[in-house]
Amino acid sequence: MNNSVTVIHSIQKSKAPRLSDDIRLRVEKYYRQRVRDTWQGRNIMHGKTPGANDLVLTSNDYLSIATHPKIRDAMSASMQHEGNGMLMSGVFLHGENPQLALENRLARFMHAEAGVLCQSGYAANTGLIQSIAGENTVVYADMMAHMSLWEGIRSAGARAVPFHHNDVENLERQVLRNGPGIVVVDAIFSTSGSISPLREIAAICEANGCVFVVDESHSLGTHGPNGEGLVVAMNLADKVHFRTASLAKAFAGRAGFVTCSRDFQEYFKFESFPAIFSSTLLPHDVAGIDATLSLVRQEGWRRRRLHDNAARLREELQSIGYNLNESASQIVSLEAGPEENTLILRDALESRGIFGAPFIAPATPKNRSLIRFSVNTGLADGDIDRIVRACREIRDPIGVADWPSSRRLSRGSRCHGESEALSVESLARARVVA
Repeated sequence: MNNSVTVIHSIQKSKAPRLSDDIRLRVEKYYRQRVRDTWQGRNIMHGKTPGANDLVLTSNDYLSIATHPKIRDAMSASMQHEGNGMLMSGVFLHGENPQLALENRLARFMHAEAGVLCQSGYAANTGLIQSIAGENTVVYADMMAHMSLWEGIRSAGARAVPFHHNDVENLERQVLRNGPGIVVVDAIFSTSGSISPLREIAAICEANGCVFVVDESHSLGTHGPNGEGLVVAMNLADKVHFRTASLAKAFAGRAGFVTCSRDFQEYFKFESFPAIFSSTLLPHDVAGIDATLSLVRQEGWRRRRLHDNAARLREELQSIGYNLNESASQIVSLEAGPEENTLILRDALESRGIFGAPFIAPATPKNRSLIRFSVNTGLADGDIDRIVRACREIRDPIGVADWPSSRRLSRGSRCHGESEALSVESLARARVVA
């Protein structure tokens, strides 16, 4: 009996309270269609266990900063002194408070008037959209925008209008057709590593009275003169109304952040559901992020090394025939297509000691699954050589030339997906999770 059949049998014989038939069918469908039929009884997310000498490229700690002694010392001192602090909603914070002080410090760092710390990047995005959009609001979302932005649109009851990925002309046509609204994009898209044309989108927003929201989760800390993000790097701080970010990427912490105006700062804390109905950050998380901010600003060599590593890996992989889907950042992905292909790719890489992150639906559109390499500062030149060598060795045995992404590359076409043939709901389900 294979693993998926065993699990289905255990569900049926479980001593836990009986689930409704609808829920049971949904669970069993996952094990039958996905685990048994598509993954051949295995779990696509769980392959080999990395060994001491293997290269693990699944972490979003782009600057290789998570174990820095200054961060550990700051967090340890906070835990020794304050423990977990006072567990309460952030609406009660006022006066001299480390979290409020950090909000102001992060805002100044990002060239913003004010900001709000949230429990996560997901909470920042859902809470922001829910607090600025309503049922009469049109929200224009890049097809590849993060799932949390789509969830914010859904929770606000707003009208979602998707536009082709990074297609400025398509966005402008949608805005002219549907009128002013909110435009949401990622600065760097977390599946492909492509960069949003922020200047052109900002111009469209300004010309048509749209509010511009940019998720900087994968560019904060890694881009900009001191890590302030792509919006600052492009001198757009006065053109973007709101920036959001997960601090679980380059900042290697547990929090989210929203930049805003001073008057919006209080409004958000009293109107955003995640802000109202969640506890504040723990004191040691605040202390760790505060220490990280200093390091991000001071140690610019980390960004330079990161960009050098990423540029070299992109160039090498493209030269041997991989379609990187316009990656221009530290996120470098190999799009195998159907999940069966990604399983084969995963196994081939792991057999050579290279561990990337499998991305599948709903993290990607169906049949556009991939293995994502998150490049980091700590990779040595020999590590890049090893990744490239492995990708070269497996290219022909796993049939890379027959991947849908490879065929798109050989045609020289720029594939935007099937947005006009898909419903808004199916688009949202296919958006980015990481």
